[in-house]
Formats: sequence, structure tokens, C-alpha cells
Amino acid sequence: MKKDYLVKALAYDGQVRAYAARTTETVGEAQRRHYTWPTASAALGRSMTASVMLGAMMKGKEKLTIKINGGGPLGTILVDANANGEVRGYVSNPQTHFDLNSKGKLDVRRAVGTEGTLSVSKDIGLLQPYVGQVPIVSGELGEDFTNYIVTSEQTPSSVGVGVIVNPDNTIQASGGFIIQLLPGTEEEVIGGIEERLKEIPTISNMVRDGLTPEEILEAVLGEGNVNFLDTMPVQFQCQCSRERISNAIRSLGSEEIQDMIETDGKAEAQCHFCNENYHFSKENLEEMLNAPV
Repeated sequence: MKKDYLVKALAYDGQVRAYAARTTETVGEAQRRHYTWPTASAALGRSMTASVMLGAMMKGKEKLTIKINGGGPLGTILVDANANGEVRGYVSNPQTHFDLNSKGKLDVRRAVGTEGTLSVSKDIGLLQPYVGQVPIVSGELGEDFTNYIVTSEQTPSSVGVGVIVNPDNTIQASGGFIIQLLPGTEEEVIGGIEERLKEIPTISNMVRDGLTPEEILEAVLGEGNVNFLDTMPVQFQCQCSRERISNAIRSLGSEEIQDMIETDGKAEAQCHFCNENYHFSKENLEEMLNAPV
């Protein structure tokens, strides 16, 4: 089994910054946990792939949360990612699926909708997170993430994300790239990248055909033009734990916990991000009541 990973690079003597990632197993884990149907899988997978690459632009313990709601039947897409290649996400309505669109592809635009916003909240260690928000311009998500980067960072960029779903709903291929033109990029370089972007296969087909993230960037930027800087593993990783859920229940206060004991004799909680279920017995709840503050 090929491992998911992300690569960071510069190209054309530092004129272009680039990222590419293989996320097949990562998106596959999200599909298994949430039982997503193909169109929902494509939307969630594209969002997770873009998010993990945006996370790779951050440092240390910085992290980000991406929320997308275009008013479509899929509902809200929510994704968390950090600077270490860890990502988690879910959609409001995971069993969303439509017939293929006129191009023979999964109809992500119809599922996401085009009347809403894409927002990115960055936790960079300050008192308040930095939040950027842009209107949905496409619903296909690659264009929407491109619009976000161009608008929020004032950096000309191209985002390509794609997912191929097998007939049994499992994920066959998933991946993406982000290309950013830095100040002073030569017109000849820009023109060459634009031409290659028109000619290359779709990102999902490149991943399906076995291209590595490095080979994907060379396909986009031209072989011999790319200086690879770093790689990092990519994985579905949730931050939930029994201890965190216990703390959340404790924070409800003694009256609420006592009511749980008397009404149900137990408590259950489910993490939205990973679908993990946590069960607390009557004895567990009584221990919370009697625990020192």
C-alpha cells in the first residue's frame, strides 16, 4: 500500500512555490468512518486535500479550520488541519449522491451549491484566530480554494484537487496541488505553467496512474525546474479522546451530570469528526461528580 504524503517545493529559481499531496488513504479513512456516498466523498476529499496543503504552509502548533457551505444538499463541510500533515473532516449529509454531470464527473457543484461561503480560521497562537471568508464561486472547490488564496493572500495561485471513487464507494485515488506565483515571476514562466495546466491530465487521474507528488509537480512545472524542499506524511488524525469527552461532560456542571444519572443512568457521546462513540456508565458519571475540582 502506498503511503500518503505531501511535498513542498520551489521552482524556477524561487519564483514559484508549490505543494502536492497524495491523500488516497486519508480520504479513504474519512469515507469509511462516515459512510460517505460518491459525490459526498469527492467533496469531502477535495476539501481535506486542499486543507492539508494549506496546513503545510503553517508552522509548529498552528492549525486551521475550514468551513464550506454553498447552500447545497450536502450541507456544511468542516475540516481541521495542522502543520504536521494531520487532517480530519466531515460533511453534514454524508449520503449525498447524484448522477454524473455533463462532463461525466461526480457532480460536486450540485452537492455543494454555489450560494454561500468558504471560510478559513487560522489558529496561530494569538488570543483570537485569524478568519478569512470568501463567497463560493464554483462549488467544484478547486476554484473556490484558488479564490480564497488569491483573495486572502494576494498571491496568484492555482489549486487542483480531485477524487476518484470506486463502484463500491471506496476511494481509488485522491490528491492535489497548489501552485503559487511569487512577486516578480517572469511572464515566460507564467505562460509555460498556464500551458501545462491546460494540457496535463486531471490530478485524480495522475494519482490513479501512480504519479508521486514529486512527479505531479514536475508535470505541472516542467521536469528539471523544481527544487524539492521537504516531505511530510499525511494522515487522517482526530484529536478526540475519552479524556477530552470526560472533561466536556464535567464542564456541564454537577446538576446536569446528576440529571444524566437519574434520567438515563449513563451518557453517550459521538465525535462528529471521526464518528468514534464514547460510553460512560453510571459509575463513570458518579466518579465525575465526586472528583475533586
